[in-house]
Amino acid sequence: MSSIAVKKVRPNAILPTYGSNEAAGADLYACLDVPVTIGAGETVFIPTGIAMEVPKGCAGLVYARSSLGAKRGLAPANKVGVIDSDYRGEISVVLHNHGKVEQTVAPGERIAQLVITPVLIPAYEEVDELTDTDRGSGGFGSTGK
Repeated sequence: MSSIAVKKVRPNAILPTYGSNEAAGADLYACLDVPVTIGAGETVFIPTGIAMEVPKGCAGLVYARSSLGAKRGLAPANKVGVIDSDYRGEISVVLHNHGKVEQTVAPGERIAQLVITPVLIPAYEEVDELTDTDRGSGGFGSTGK
């Protein structure tokens, strides 16, 4: 297994951890001095207190923790956050409360999960025609009919 350089930019930051040996995502933690309450329908930036060197040719994808979303209605506002390999600033998670009641995020609470994944960076070339497929231009819900 390889490693990723992580810098604490706040003294009480917690480095990402995996919940099990085969977990795809590493937990990210709220780096807060005091609890933060997120009202119903509200969006709040929650700092993690860390910066990292995502390997070149990869991206860090920040996803919701399933328990936080399903049980408390808290999920990243942008659905999936993208950390580019050339970003070196503090990572924050923009949490949105989709629920009808306020939710409080505690210092040190697991707030999202981070997946490091390879990315392709292709050149985009304009063409007059695309190759044919069985599906063609069928859109949402068009497969299997």
